[in-house]
Amino acid sequence: MEVHLSDDQEAFIRQAIASGRFRDKEEAVQEALLLWEERERRRLEILASVDEAEASLQRGEGLTISSQEELEGFAREIRGRGLERLSREQKPR
Repeated sequence: MEVHLSDDQEAFIRQAIASGRFRDKEEAVQEALLLWEERERRRLEILASVDEAEASLQRGEGLTISSQEELEGFAREIRGRGLERLSREQKPR
């Protein structure tokens, strides 16, 4: 496969190679593709979560928040779940 990069992209890759970040341009492009794949996987996970949330709402499983206190409590709960998930994901496997 042949890929044409802009001058700025080529300079960016050359700089990364010169700094020792990558051995060659192929390694730099492989890293870029791995990051793209990861981003796409996360995007698909988010879309699946949105679909599940919409289905949950359709089933009447939504949460009614009727006060600022309830909203703040819900936000704390979500934040806590997010921090817990990050902590699990950062542990070595």
